[in-house]
Amino acid sequence: MRFKHTNRPGFWFGLIDFCTAGLFFLFYMPLDGLQDELDYILGRRTQRYWAAYLLGIPTLFIYPLVWMARISEELKAKAIDLGIEGPYTSWWHMFGWNTFGVLLLGAPIATKRFFDTLNKIERVMNDRDWNNLAEIKHWQMNNIKPS
Repeated sequence: MRFKHTNRPGFWFGLIDFCTAGLFFLFYMPLDGLQDELDYILGRRTQRYWAAYLLGIPTLFIYPLVWMARISEELKAKAIDLGIEGPYTSWWHMFGWNTFGVLLLGAPIATKRFFDTLNKIERVMNDRDWNNLAEIKHWQMNNIKPS
């Protein structure tokens, strides 16, 4: 998979999402393909954000916060596996800033780190896919069978 958006502005996304009480990501995640990108990167089908959002209504939006914190921790593990240097997003960074830093623009700060990590992962995966594609083209041009 080739990632088109590798420079998402996490701070602004977080601020808009905070000001719209989560409705921004409710539309952005499926329409921009972010949900599919997370599925691909994490190697599994993640719970749809709309479902987490609906479960958040009776839980005072604690459920989507924990959902996003879990995704953050998985992204951190993926970044470490790919050899990407930090700082990374993490469970505590996402949960802590959104909970304890709510009066200090915590949501945009947490979302910025989330998207910084995601952007780095997508750039590295794009580079690796590009290198694999170049290698395959080389094999095809020279009639070499891969081992």
